[in-house]
Amino acid sequence: MITTRGRYALRVMIDLAEHSGTGFVPMKEIAARQEISLKYVERIVPSLTKAKLLEGVHGKGGGYRLTKSPADYTVGEILRATEGDLAPVSCLSHTAEPCPRACDCKTLGMWKRYNDITNEYFDGISLQDLLGTEQAADYVI
Repeated sequence: MITTRGRYALRVMIDLAEHSGTGFVPMKEIAARQEISLKYVERIVPSLTKAKLLEGVHGKGGGYRLTKSPADYTVGEILRATEGDLAPVSCLSHTAEPCPRACDCKTLGMWKRYNDITNEYFDGISLQDLLGTEQAADYVI
């Protein structure tokens, strides 16, 4: 399941992509435009910066900007930077210990395929693709 953190990270990245020609964008501007609390944006941005999806500058005129073109980001990498991974079950998480029941597990193949489909789907959508998406005016992710 994608948490609020992942959904808001996508909104932050889309906002930065939409304002990429303006230089570094302050977090407070992103928070205001996206109607996300500044404190929540402050918790999301470090994950995106650590994953080198954003770069930031402190001080007057500071803020954040994308490190590459919106077409070069995938939704999958943004979600993994904030969610950890997209595994549907804990045994498929990249941090999981090998499961002693794996060789006898009747559902492992199903979960692996679901995991593959999820990652392939999100890795097939770029940030640029989202910029061109039209949504109903009252729909917010």
